[in-house]
Parts: sequence; C-alpha cells; structure tokens
Amino acid sequence: MKIILIGSTGFVGSHILDEALERGHEVHAILRDINKITKTHPNLFLIKADVMEEFELEDIFSTGYDAVISAYNPGWSNPNIYNDFILGYKSILNALKGAKLKRIILIGGAGSLIVNGHKLIDDDNFPKSIYNGAKAASDLLDILYDEKDTIDWTMVSPAIDLIDGKRTNNFTLGKDSPVFNAENKSVVSVQDLAAAVINELEKPEHIKQRFTLGS
Repeated sequence: MKIILIGSTGFVGSHILDEALERGHEVHAILRDINKITKTHPNLFLIKADVMEEFELEDIFSTGYDAVISAYNPGWSNPNIYNDFILGYKSILNALKGAKLKRIILIGGAGSLIVNGHKLIDDDNFPKSIYNGAKAASDLLDILYDEKDTIDWTMVSPAIDLIDGKRTNNFTLGKDSPVFNAENKSVVSVQDLAAAVINELEKPEHIKQRFTLGS
C-alpha cells in the first residue's frame, strides 16, 4: 500500500516506519525537518511539511494514497502540548476531508482506557507530567466519535506500560479497557504495537473504533 506516515521520528512512529517498510509498503513520511531521518530505503520517501498547515496537507493527501497513519505528538515537554495536539489533529482531519481520503489510523494514549467505569486519566494517581498530553488524546477520541461518515478512522491505544522490547506477535487485542496478562500487568512492546497498527492497515477490523492491546 501507499501510505502517509506522520510522526515517523518518534518512539512509536519510528517503529511503525520500520514495520511498514519491512512488510513492503511504500511510506511517504511527513516531517518539518527531513534531515531527522537519515535511513534510506527504496520504499521510503520524505516530504517536508507542517501538520499545522491544513491546505498544504490537503494537497499532499490528494495525490493518490491508500491511508494515513499518524503518531503525531507535539512533544511531552511542550508546555502547550494539549492545544498543539488538538490543533494538529484538527488540521490533519480537515485535510483528509478536503482530499477525500477516508482512511486514517491514529495512535492515542492509554489514558482514555477505562478501568472500573472510569478513564485512567481521571484517577488521582495518574502522572501529572503527562496529563495534558493524555487528556488531549482522550478528547481527540471524543472528537472522532462525533465524526459522521466522512472518515474511516481507527485509534490505537497502547497498553498502560509501553516498553522498548521485541516484536513477538504474541499479544491480545481489547477495546476500551486495558488488556492485563496473567501477572495482572498491562504491558506491550512498541514493536508489537507497530505490528498491530500495520495489521489494522492491511486488514481493517476496527473502522470508527478504538482498540488496545497487551501481551
């Protein structure tokens, strides 16, 4: 498939890039600074663009892609992370509509997952250092649920603990609540997260839904 990848230099996005290329997909990575990617691959193409520039994105999206995968995150240390996250995704979604490109897979956070009837971000012990970013991802999910029929979106929420491990392909999917293992831990490797994202790209099973995973 021919895909756009946003956030290709981040912790999650870089592994999605590797997984997509390994499976033979043609990846067009959008970056503000194309020098941030030094790897070369015959199926990797770099596009200099800013996600905040909606009409620039619309022009790019209009040139024959099968899907967009977005691991966009304005940075956990960004003091304006909430607003930048929401504005960035509104730009991306509006560009999709303008380009009439329906399919997007987005990486959300675990904060919107539900335990005992409440979102994790509503727990008093939720880490304050990542609250604003997690709240933005949670609010984005609400925005997506309000979308009508124009966009075939899927949000992927990782496990509570997202680790740098290895690709095992031994993970279980869930929907709105964390997947816990036999040790009562919600954990998954970023490599398996990337595999689940490309699985969804190749064989969509969660259109207009959110899913999570754990191993």
